[in-house]
Formats: sequence, C-alpha cells, structure tokens
Amino acid sequence: MDKVYAGYENVYSFNGTRLPQVNKTLFFQGLEGLNYLMAETNGTKPGEPRVPGKQQSVISFTKKHLPNINIWRGDGFPAKVFFNGEECTLPTEFTIRVDLQIDQKRLEKSWPKRYQWLAMASKQMRYHRGFSEKAEGRKMVLLGKAKDASLCNGNSCIESERQALLRFKQDLKDPSNRLASWVGDGDFCTWAGVVCDNLTGHVLKLHLSNPFVLSEYPSFSEQEAYERSKLGGKINRSLLEFKNLFYLDLSLNDFEGIPIPSFLGSKQNLRYLNLSEGGFSGMIPHQLGNLSNLQYLDLHSASASKLSVENFGWLSNLSRLEHLDLSGVQLSKASDWLLVLIILKVPFLMDFKTLTSLRYLNLSSNHFNSSKPNWLYNFNHLNYLSLKRNSLVGKISGVLGNLTSINTLDLSYNTLEGKVPKSMRKLCNLRSISFSAVNLNQEISEILDILSVCVSNVLESLDIKSSRIFGEITSQLGQFKNLNTLRLSYNSISGPIPVSLGELSSLKFLDLSYNKLNGTLSEIHFANLTRLLVFYVSENSLTMRVDLDWVPPFQLKVLGVRSCHIGPQFPLWLHSQKFLQHFDISNSRISDTIPIHLFKSPSQYIHVNISHNQLNGEVPNLREATHLESLHLNSNNLSGSLPLISVNMNQLDLSNNAFSGSISHFVCPGLINESNEMRILKVGGNFLSGFLPDCWMNWQNLLLLNLRDNKFSGIVPTSLGTLTSLRSLYLRKNNLSGTIPISLKNCSELLVLDVGENELAGNVASWIGEGFSKLMILNLRSNKFDAVLPMELCHLASLQILDLADNNLSGAIPRCIDNFSAMVTMNSSGNKIEYVYQPHTSYLNLSIQMFLEDALVVVKGKMAEYNTILNLVRRRIPERIGVMKLLESIDFSSNQLSGEIPQSISNLNFLSHLDLSNNLIGEIPSGTQIQSFDPSSFIGNELCGSPLSKSCSERVPTPDYENGREKDGNEDEVEWFYFYVSMAPGFVVGFWSFIGSLLLNRRWRYTYCSFLDHLGHKFCSVVRLFC
Repeated sequence: MDKVYAGYENVYSFNGTRLPQVNKTLFFQGLEGLNYLMAETNGTKPGEPRVPGKQQSVISFTKKHLPNINIWRGDGFPAKVFFNGEECTLPTEFTIRVDLQIDQKRLEKSWPKRYQWLAMASKQMRYHRGFSEKAEGRKMVLLGKAKDASLCNGNSCIESERQALLRFKQDLKDPSNRLASWVGDGDFCTWAGVVCDNLTGHVLKLHLSNPFVLSEYPSFSEQEAYERSKLGGKINRSLLEFKNLFYLDLSLNDFEGIPIPSFLGSKQNLRYLNLSEGGFSGMIPHQLGNLSNLQYLDLHSASASKLSVENFGWLSNLSRLEHLDLSGVQLSKASDWLLVLIILKVPFLMDFKTLTSLRYLNLSSNHFNSSKPNWLYNFNHLNYLSLKRNSLVGKISGVLGNLTSINTLDLSYNTLEGKVPKSMRKLCNLRSISFSAVNLNQEISEILDILSVCVSNVLESLDIKSSRIFGEITSQLGQFKNLNTLRLSYNSISGPIPVSLGELSSLKFLDLSYNKLNGTLSEIHFANLTRLLVFYVSENSLTMRVDLDWVPPFQLKVLGVRSCHIGPQFPLWLHSQKFLQHFDISNSRISDTIPIHLFKSPSQYIHVNISHNQLNGEVPNLREATHLESLHLNSNNLSGSLPLISVNMNQLDLSNNAFSGSISHFVCPGLINESNEMRILKVGGNFLSGFLPDCWMNWQNLLLLNLRDNKFSGIVPTSLGTLTSLRSLYLRKNNLSGTIPISLKNCSELLVLDVGENELAGNVASWIGEGFSKLMILNLRSNKFDAVLPMELCHLASLQILDLADNNLSGAIPRCIDNFSAMVTMNSSGNKIEYVYQPHTSYLNLSIQMFLEDALVVVKGKMAEYNTILNLVRRRIPERIGVMKLLESIDFSSNQLSGEIPQSISNLNFLSHLDLSNNLIGEIPSGTQIQSFDPSSFIGNELCGSPLSKSCSERVPTPDYENGREKDGNEDEVEWFYFYVSMAPGFVVGFWSFIGSLLLNRRWRYTYCSFLDHLGHKFCSVVRLFC
C-alpha cells in the first residue's frame, strides 16, 4: 500500500472470498461505486474522481511455497477467476522469478519462496501484454539472470528476437547513432526504444520515433540536431519475428520515400501504429486492414503528395479503431470515396463498425472539395475532429451543435462561409476551436456571446485569424479564465484592447497583429498575465506606455510589436525578460542608441529585428552572441565600422545605414579557414569603401549577398566563385572595374546577377548564358561592356529582367529572344524570389521572401522598381513582343529603332511603363493599355493615333508585312529596301545613256556593230572546235 499513487489506495482493497463449493475458482469484488472495467477518467469533470481503467484492471497476488504442491504442474493456481461478474483471462505462462545465477540442475533443487501470478479483468483486457484468450496449454517461464536457464524452449525464441533486432538495425541509417546500444549479447530489453514484457521477456513495443523534441520556436542548431536524429533506410522484414509486438512507432523519421511495407499487415497483435512524418510515400497498403486489433493509426504527412489511398475497403475491418489521423494523405484518389462519404453519413451501413469506436478523426489537408461537411456532423461520439485545409465549400451548418462530445474542432482554411452558429452554445465540452481563414464576416462580440454561454470557464484555445472578423473586443473577453491561446490576427478588429485582457491569468499565446486596433496599452493590461509566453500585436496603431522601471509579470519567449509606438526610448523592460528568444520592435519610433547590455543580457536571443527606427551610434561587438542567428538593423542611422559577428549567425541585414570604412576585418576576421553559417548578408546602402576582400571562400553557405550602393572599388574578387550555393549577388552602384571573373560560372544556382552602374568592361561572356540556367534577373546596365551579345544568352529561359542599357554594345540582339519563356508564361508563384532556407530540415522552413525590391531599372531617367523588364537595343521592335504577357516595363529609348510599333504590343495587359523614344513611324496600335500612356512615351517618333493628337488620315505609307511578320527582320533590310527602290531609275538612266550615244554618233554606232560581228565570229569558231 505504501507504493501506490495518492488516491488509489482503495482501488487495491479487494474483498476476496474463497467459495468451498466451487473448487479452484476465486471471486473478487471491487469497491461499490467504482467502475474498474472502463477506461480511466482523469477527474477533470466536477464530481468525477479518478478511477482506474483497463490499464489498471489487473489482479495481482503472490503465493507462498507449500509442501506437496508441484508448481511446475500448475498446482495451487485457480482454474477460473471472476471480478465483478466478469471472467478474467488467465495467463498461459506462469512466472517464477529467479534472482540468483544458477544452472539448470541447481534450479530444480532450489525453489524461490514466492511466486507471482497475474490475472486480467474484463473481456476488454484480453489483449494485454501477450496474454491469450484461452487458458489451455499453460506452462512455466523463468525470468531473471539464471545462467544457462532454459527460457522458452532453450532460449531460442528470445535469442531469435535479439537477432531480429540486429537485422532490423542493419538496414537502417542512423546518422546520430541513436541505436548505439543495439550491440552485443547483453539484455536487449535495455536497448534504446525497446520495451519487453517483464514476465516473458518478449519484445512488446518499439519506440523508434525521433526522440529529439523541438522547442516551439527552434533555433537553427536545434533544427539541425532534429534532422540528424532521424532514422532512414529500409524496414527489414525481421519485424515479423516479434509475435507479441503490439506497439510500433516509426514517426518523425525520414525513410526517403519508400512505400509503407505491406507485411506490416501481418502484425495482427498491433494495437498502436504510428508512421506519421516518417518520409513514406506511395499507396497505403490495403493489408493494414488485417490489423483487426488496431486502436491507434497515425499516417499523417506534411506533404499531401507523399501518401495516397486507392480505396477505403481496408478501413472497414478496423473495428476497434479509436484514433485515426490521415491528414495530408491524398484521399481524393480513392475510387470509392463517394461510397465512404455515404458510409460516414450513415455509420451502420455495410457493417462499418469502425466508426462506433472512433474518438479521434483527423482528415486535414485532403482537399475533398465537398459542398458541405454535414456528413461528419452526425458523429456525436467524436472528441477530436479536424477537417482543416480540405477545400470545403458552403455555409457553416447549425448541425455543428450535434457534436456534443467534441472538445477539439478545427474547420480552418476552407472556403466555408457564414457566422459561427448559435447551436454551438450546446457544445459544453469544447476546449479548442479553430475557424481560421473561414469567411465568418461576423462581429467578435457576437462570437464571444455564443461561446460564453457554456464554455467560458473551460475554453482553452480560440483561433479565428484571417476570418473577416470586425467590431471591437468587449470586456466580455475577461470571462474566459481558462483561455491559454487566442489568435485573432489578420482581421478588421478595431478600437482599444480592453483592460479585461489582464484577467486572463492562463493566457500563454496572444496574437492580435494585423488588425485596426488603436489606443494605449498600459501596465493594467498585463496585470495577471503571469503565464504569457508569446505576445503579438504588430501592425496596429497601438501605443505602449509603461513606467521606465516597469517589471512585467511575465517572462516572454516571443515579442512582436512592429509598427506600434514604443519609443522614443529603447524599452528597458526587455532586459527583465530572461527567456526572450525572438523579438520584433521594428518601425516603433525608437530614437536611441543600442543599449550596451542588449546582447549581453541573460536572454539568449535568436532572432532580433529593430529595423526602420532612428537608432544611432555604433553596433557593439557581436562575436560572443553565439545564440544570435538573425539580426535586422537595416534602415536606421547606425554608423562606424561593421561589427564582428558570431560564426553561428545566418542572417544579417545592416543595409541603409551610415556604416563606413573597409569590410576586410568583417569578411576576413583573421582566423584561418574559419567558416561561418551566414546565409543572408545585406550591407547595401552604406558608405563602405575600399577593395572587396578576396577571402569569400569562408562564406560557403551564402544564399544572398547584397553589397550594392556603396563606394567599393577595384576588381570583382575571384573567390566569389567559390560560393556555389549563392542565389543572389548584388554589386550594383559601386566603382568596380575590370571584368566579371570567369570563376563566377561556378555559381550555377544564381537567380540574380546585378552588377549595374559600375565601371566593368569587356565582352558579355558567353558562359553567363551557358552556366546560369536558373537566372531570373540580369542587370548589366551603365557599364562599359562592348562587342556583340553572345547567342548563348538565349539559353536563359527563366529570365524575367534583362537590362543592358547604357553600354557600348554593338551588332544585333539575337533573334532567339523569344526563348525568354519566363516573360511569356504566367507563373502561379507570383513575381517574387523566395529563399527557402533548409539546411537539413523539412520540419521547419525558415523562409526569407525578397519581393524584387532590388530589381531597379531606369525609365525616362528615373530609377523605378519593377518585376519584369525588357530593355534592349534593336533595329526593329520584335513583331512577337506581344507574347511576353508578363512584361510590365518597356524601355526602347535612346536607340536607333525604326519601323512600326507591332500590333501585338497591345496584348501586354500588365504594361505599366513605356518609353519608345526613337525613329518609329506609323500608327500606334489600338489597345486599352497602350492608349492609357502619356504622349511623352512616344516622343521623337513619326507616329500618329491615340494618345497623340496627330491623326493618321494622312500618314506616310509604311513597309509591307505579310501574315503579321516582317519580310526581312535582319539588320540589312533597310539597305535592300533602298536597292530595290533605286534599281528602276538606275536602269532607265543607264540604258538611255548608252543607247542615246549610239544613236547620236554614227562612228560609235559602226564601231560597236563591228565589235559585235567580230565577237559573234569568235563564238562560232569556238563552238565548231568542240563539236
């Protein structure tokens, strides 16, 4: 009694009575009022104490050794055991515990004094730890450290399981050596992840899920450790050796797209199977339907394209299933999905008994595209239901109120619309609600009214972000005392935040960002928020006013107050936050210096954003800030030299400040071969000067390097070519000279190459077109490049921005310009370059989106920002320019273009900037977009038509075209035109000049006729000679 948990003493107080008239039968009766045969309840409901469930329904007693009783024969053990009227299942193997190392002969002579016997209560417990349903064939099993003891027929069955484990390990990839203990002849029940039966020694459970637990906001090092902890490889069939295995967890690993082994369907004792996020792909094997004892099945996948279902017939056999998670699995491929929907609507059809046991159902990210989800609302026994991201359409139905047992309901990210139904007032078990990205179009006060009827004291999570919620948050919010998560971001909630927010003493996560909130936040708003960990109110018109010496009652991990008014002083209360890891106080009107203690505080900052303020002074040395991974100080007034940084930092943005001097100490800190983790480095828009150092080989992880708009001089260093992972290189607007080094062709992953506005010279290298197949932006403008453009540029099929203006280029633009298919094809990804930074992880993507703010080009002498531009020099505008449907800017100014404007240009519906200042003639093509431009876009031409005031009624005839194409589009067509035009008068003048002289002069006429007679005789002589 002294070893049991508090509150369980009475559970073990049994009234056992031996009935003499019923030989070898024992009856037990539990205490009155307690139900021992059902699952344990945790006592959270009022008046409902904790009572044992099936895990505790085991009768255990010990038997002393008595004379004349042969334990080996089974003497002294009951034939039947009844508990509260239910017959217990008896074990087939009795256990004798042996604690001494003895051989077989000594064992037969030396009996232990106590024997332990277990019996199971209720029919529901017949599957517990290898106990079979039948009592015949009982035998004794010895456990312990008995040397040479005969265990399970000469120890062969246990040894076979050891060998099966070793074979299973042999086919696995284990980069972190998680299974290092799986070696030798020791007790394999102590191996990592292996759980054995305490009595028989057989393997019962394999816990091989990724053991590394990521924090809610993991650092880069945590992510890498998590990835290293993943198992991979293949699943060996040796799993079939574990006859008693009822628990298998291979989740959160990476089996690299192999299919789920169909032989798992042979493990009919399995009650728990978790393969979620395991990296499996392909069809879910229908053999899983043979697992008739299965109670828990989790196959969810982060990517909907990895796993799919061919049909659902196998699911109908899982009659004991309580937990089913198929989120992210492609269920829409199933040919019988419509039938399943019918079955789901009428659970008793076709003997689909699985659903009568189901308590947990997760079908998120399956894209059913169903008109209404009413077919699932009949499951009033469900505790958990998630239909997130399923393209469900229609109005939210009032039959939600039928889910009377539900405690977690997630309908987020569907195309549902309508208000939160009033019938939800009946859902008194609700603990978590998510209607995010559902078009509720409802006042927040109305939603709080509905929920306050029944769940105001028990609701733990409310997530309705991006749901078109409007109105003001009322003081009614303070009634939800148990609320720990509140997400209301990306709505149109207005007005002040009520002071009743400070009454939510259980609140841990608060996100009110991207609304229309205003007013002041004071200390009273945070009075009782002692558990608050995450606080987001970014992009509101809020002002935070607290005393300078204010010490908050909470300890935050994440703070986001971007675009709120916090300044002018730097918030000193941040120094009290000992666990703060991520904070964003950008654009918060702070006009101060960076506190000396900021990066020396007890907090181990990971991500810091203080950009777009008026910070001044210098940045302290960050060499010792080893936990800092991301720092954004851009768009301030910081000065001095660039600070030294930790090698662990992976994002640094110091752009648009007043830093000056050389960067040699920053790029080449003096430590030989010291590599770092930097991925994103932006120091553009400063006053940095000197040569670019040539030691970039230590920055191998760089994805983006932005050095634009500084005063760097000298040549482009060749070591930049060692950055093989580089995606974007910005060197624009410096004083760099020389040529583009050929070593850059090693950077084959480049998406952006911007070296405009420098003093670079030489040819445009052909390897730019050959080696940069992914290039989207190429800016070479305002340099000294000469010669002709190489044909290899036509290989840049992904090119969206090409700027070659203001150089010394000659010759013709290659006619294969229409190979720039990215300017022709509509792309669903939009006009952005997205850096998905995944060192080793698929669990968490740290994405930095760069919306082409650096893709600056010049139109009519003004620097502007564009997503797609074509700026070329050519004799004629290409007739097929209209196929480049994504063009937003055309600049053909200051060139020697001639001819007409092609009619196809009117197809450019996205065109927002146009400059055709050249020698063009003819009529301006008709089209709504073209006619919307100012007449200044057509200056310097002989054009007519709208938007010009000049009419085309007396325009000069233009060159002929056939079938919408030019007869000759090369650079010599003008010369050919004048040749044909001048040929007729030339022929006339030449003919009459010759013939006229013969007619006027007789002597010339006789001489010319004699010459022709002589020439005729010569010709006849030659003919006779060869005939």
